[in-house]
Amino acid sequence: MKIKTNKKHQVIEELFKICQQKKDFIFHNDSIKDICREIGFGNPFDITKLDNKTKLPDILFKNNYAIIHIGNGKHKFVKGINKIYHDFEPIQKTIDWTYKKSLLNQYNTSESNILSVANNQRILHHFLFGKDSEFNDIDILKRPKTYFPHRTKTSFEYYMGKKTKIELHNIQIEVGLTIEFQGVIGIFEVKNGKPDNFNIYQIYHPYLYYYNANKNEKIKGKIKDIFCVYVTREKSHTCDIIKLWAYTFENPLDITTIKFLKSASYKLINQS
Repeated sequence: MKIKTNKKHQVIEELFKICQQKKDFIFHNDSIKDICREIGFGNPFDITKLDNKTKLPDILFKNNYAIIHIGNGKHKFVKGINKIYHDFEPIQKTIDWTYKKSLLNQYNTSESNILSVANNQRILHHFLFGKDSEFNDIDILKRPKTYFPHRTKTSFEYYMGKKTKIELHNIQIEVGLTIEFQGVIGIFEVKNGKPDNFNIYQIYHPYLYYYNANKNEKIKGKIKDIFCVYVTREKSHTCDIIKLWAYTFENPLDITTIKFLKSASYKLINQS
């Protein structure tokens, strides 16, 4: 895949070449800042934010490397782009979702607004817990508990395949909007537009956060299932379309065991 080069790509390319020469693929924020100054890229904190593999520079595609965060201001180039990024599966079902538009629905196009609308209109609940759901036979009239997105710092140990162990120390993660009902947890990550792939870490870190919480004395054993849902919104002149894909992990401690469960598209039809 040929990617148009920009200054962000130039910084990553220089970092990768330095790591290749040292035969050490771990690099620090200080190195990012130094190279950003040399190249003239103004936002060093944006360098490792690569939520879609199309954002990777050509040098990483040619060498089949991606970037992960390992905590304490450190990052690492890891072999295997497809271990880090996952392509969306086809939508299995399309649903016409009639509703009466409330005052703040679609007032802005932020990603938090997407989740607010989908949650307020019971789309998230219907997708995970509707009567036709294979996940649970929960009455759609009952409302699960909602927990707002937040950031937290934690440490993880897990595998990327059978042989590669990943250790993350004091890393900051973002836990998306979470709903819980009768011990079943749904975590939601959201993006505007029509992405065709995503960084698995966006859903895996929150998944692992709750998986580890289930071993905590306060919660121990009370979490029955954890589902990760990626949400996108596409805007058109006539309506908004919200698409959802649900995943879990066959081996909770191996990020490469991501398992697709189901997908659906909700076409918002405004009755008012």
